[in-house]
Amino acid sequence: MQPEIQYGAQSGQLTLAQNKVLRNTYMLLALTMVPTVIGALVGMATGGIIMQHPIMMSLVMIAGVIGLQFAIAANRNSGLGVVLLLGMTFILGWWLGPLLNIALSFRNGPQLIGMAAAGTGGILLAMSAIATTTKKDFSFMGKFLFVGMIVLLLAMIANMFFQIPALALALSALVVVVFSLFLLHDVSRIVNGGETNYIMAATGVYMSLFNIFVNLLQLLMAFSGERD
Repeated sequence: MQPEIQYGAQSGQLTLAQNKVLRNTYMLLALTMVPTVIGALVGMATGGIIMQHPIMMSLVMIAGVIGLQFAIAANRNSGLGVVLLLGMTFILGWWLGPLLNIALSFRNGPQLIGMAAAGTGGILLAMSAIATTTKKDFSFMGKFLFVGMIVLLLAMIANMFFQIPALALALSALVVVVFSLFLLHDVSRIVNGGETNYIMAATGVYMSLFNIFVNLLQLLMAFSGERD
């Protein structure tokens, strides 16, 4: 009887620890919105720099973000990891600025941005609900999703040069699907104790949300944008 009680206590402690990681992850995610918004405002004001050399600036941004993710992982157990994450979100916000300018050039631009934000939030809520209510371990999807992400990244880089609109739309739709599943994967790992570091958890969830928002907005502009 005593071992069962001891196991129950350990299980309870594990649940508390997982809830703490999940809570801290969402709190840090909320904090990342501040530099993202500031970066987006700066990007909207200085977007000409990006638009003059879109391919080069996009490649530099991708390389910078990948480098920062390695730096965040190396400093995951210190406050520097949080600082690096906030810096990365500022850079991504700055890169997002020109896209927001393009969206706002549509007559229904503000509505499109709001719909993309609401859709992103809805996907986060849905994936979080599935992960937390089922408690199923979706970590088995990790390798497949990573390979899919690499293939999509290479295809998107290639399309920067080919400029095929239909391929761009197809890739945007696939990005939304892949990173929605990444959200399910990442939240599931937190719930099941696979991820115990909230900085790394917040980094993964943020990247998924950012990619979902950007590509939802691009799809909405393509199919629902109203030009003057």
